[in-house]
Amino acid sequence: MDHGFLVRQIATGDKTAFQALYKDLEKPVFRFILSRLNDSFEAADILHDVFMEIWRSAGSFEGKAQVKTWVMGIAWRKTVDAHRRRGRISPTDDLPEEVDDSIDTEACIAAGQRAEHVRFCLEQLKPDHRTAVALAFYEDMTYGEIAAVQSVPEGTIKTRIFHAKKLLLRCLAGRLGEDPI
Repeated sequence: MDHGFLVRQIATGDKTAFQALYKDLEKPVFRFILSRLNDSFEAADILHDVFMEIWRSAGSFEGKAQVKTWVMGIAWRKTVDAHRRRGRISPTDDLPEEVDDSIDTEACIAAGQRAEHVRFCLEQLKPDHRTAVALAFYEDMTYGEIAAVQSVPEGTIKTRIFHAKKLLLRCLAGRLGEDPI
């Protein structure tokens, strides 16, 4: 799908093009926002704001970056604004614990524990490092695209991801009782 074409059409008021772009980018943008806030209701609100901003500013898109990079940049800025307005949001454990008696219970528990270790270690990273890692590994963006989203040089992103990977490895090894590699 040619996102650049869709944005040009959106700039002319084409609602069908807007719907197509929304359908194609909704899930990755929502997932990115949710990874930064850990609040699905607030993430949905910000997702709405992101796409309203796309609708309003499609005409100003210059095509210097890929559309997905431009959209993720909008999402990142709106998420940062939310953090500034409300302060840092901490995750909560309001879900009741339920026992799953299926055959794969042990594997599910182990996977959940590993995922919890990763989430914990990601939360220990500085926000800029965490965002770079999330965009690189969860959204499969290039260093150049991440640099455009965060408005920093590509070398800065490479350094952030390098240090973040080392910190994650050290944190995970400590949580799992292993020696860091």
